[in-house]
Amino acid sequence: MTATSIQRRDFIARTTKGAASAVVASLAGATAGMLPTEAAYAAGSDAVPAYLGASPQVLPPLPFAQNALEPVISARTIDFHYNKHHRAYFENLAKLVRGTPYADQSLEMIIVKTYGDASSENIFNNAGQAWNHNFYWNSMSPTPTQPGAKLHAAITRDFGSLDALHEQLVKVGTSQFGSGWAWLVVEDGKLSVVKTSNANVPFTSGKAPLLTVDVWEHAYYLDYQNRRPDYLKELTAKLINWNFAAANYEKL
Repeated sequence: MTATSIQRRDFIARTTKGAASAVVASLAGATAGMLPTEAAYAAGSDAVPAYLGASPQVLPPLPFAQNALEPVISARTIDFHYNKHHRAYFENLAKLVRGTPYADQSLEMIIVKTYGDASSENIFNNAGQAWNHNFYWNSMSPTPTQPGAKLHAAITRDFGSLDALHEQLVKVGTSQFGSGWAWLVVEDGKLSVVKTSNANVPFTSGKAPLLTVDVWEHAYYLDYQNRRPDYLKELTAKLINWNFAAANYEKL
């Protein structure tokens, strides 16, 4: 058995035993600084963290009009991105899970159960991308927002300032080689910016996501061509939905 197989076996063992009541108990008794992810896994429960919710396998409506993010992101880009790319992930997932135990499960549960399983790679990729895009749309707002007091204090503590966090999101997003995502996450009680490739998500490794920016080329190429840093600078400066990030932070 390979190291990867052993790691996956241990991961599944942590996430597929017990009952939902164990999650409630583990979250209620979680020690200070422990993420709900880690508490749920430690309880050996067949559930994902409560703060992640349970996303159905249905394409949700956009939280804003297709032209609402202009001029930073054009209506044409949103049309292709949402109606072609995002919709396709849900359609592909529906075909892949039809007649399987995953057919009636949430996106989060599918991601957790297929993570690291080479035989379920297509299912994981489509579920991950469906979930990531859900999170991405909600990470943006056409109207200016500011972090609440609690999140702002954490940002100041861990980055020095909101501008410094913006710079870190741009830096990390630009440095992602190929397709992927940049995330503001909480890990071990502290905020950090991390990147994931392709369809990967932070919560499979115990990091709690607060917001994300998409650095797949289809997210920006019609508007910015190969100028990914320009896209990231405009997005982080003008479109971040801090209300969404703060609400996620409050759930931890």
